[in-house]
Amino acid sequence: MSVPTVSRVLNGRSDVSPETRQRVEELLREHGYQRRPGRSRTGNGLIDLVFPDLDSPWAVEIIRGVEQTAHAAGFGTVVSAIHARSSSTRQWLQNLRARASDGVIFVTSDLAPQEHAELRRLHIPMVTVDPSGSPAADVPTIGATNWAGGLSATEHLLALGHRRIGFIAGPKRLLCSRARLDGYRAGLEAAGLSFDERLVAQGDFYHESGFTAATGLLARDLPPTALFAASDQMAFGAYEAVRRAGLRIPEDVSVVGFDDLPGAQWASPPLTTVRQPLTEMGSLAAQTVLRLAQGERIDLTRVELATELLVRDSTAAPRA
Repeated sequence: MSVPTVSRVLNGRSDVSPETRQRVEELLREHGYQRRPGRSRTGNGLIDLVFPDLDSPWAVEIIRGVEQTAHAAGFGTVVSAIHARSSSTRQWLQNLRARASDGVIFVTSDLAPQEHAELRRLHIPMVTVDPSGSPAADVPTIGATNWAGGLSATEHLLALGHRRIGFIAGPKRLLCSRARLDGYRAGLEAAGLSFDERLVAQGDFYHESGFTAATGLLARDLPPTALFAASDQMAFGAYEAVRRAGLRIPEDVSVVGFDDLPGAQWASPPLTTVRQPLTEMGSLAAQTVLRLAQGERIDLTRVELATELLVRDSTAAPRA
């Protein structure tokens, strides 16, 4: 093949037939091709932002932060959702090569090792927000102080006098979920209370799971007097479970969330929650990937932004 044809494939140009692109890429992988050191890649002023799904106001806050920073730097933002299907990931990689993006931000998304290797081969810098597992050592990660947030929410309920605190956990595969659970557990143990697995129910960060988990916890012979949900959406689901049980918030059951989504202050009653700076996390991720695209070295590869407990009207002392 001609040098211009191979060059078009390397630079993600779209004016190459799929058959030709596949043949060239197979040979590049077979021979372990690496770009010459010091040779910069020509991008199109784009940042790819990748989620596992887009049906959450949580995602909107991340997008807001990325878009604001990218726009200020003269870059566009391409938002994608990669579901748990290999075909979805392959299609996204093809589109990424065609766009010649300058960097990629993954939000709680997993890519297989070979897919990470493909991005490295293309010299596309990567940043991860709230990684689901342990990311590669050379991939910067942006998160929040989830453990401290879980601890502060639990301490708040304990200070009000609650001793039976139910916890609605997020997906086990996510580091942020496990950290929030660990913070809850640490708060109980610091107060001299035993961790009771029967007061922990599994959720997935969405309303339905919060409703189901809270319904189960409230149906216990000795139900909790307070519920701490690891996301605001699950807390909103718990609101409905409390209502259907014929109880009131906070008179009968206190509820705490995590995120401080825009709807938290408008709930009835307004939700006490742990604010994580989602917009700021998105902004910092965009700043980081742009620095990497410009060839800068990032010394601090793990950054956690501070969480803050916001006390509103959904928590009160338990009934005597």
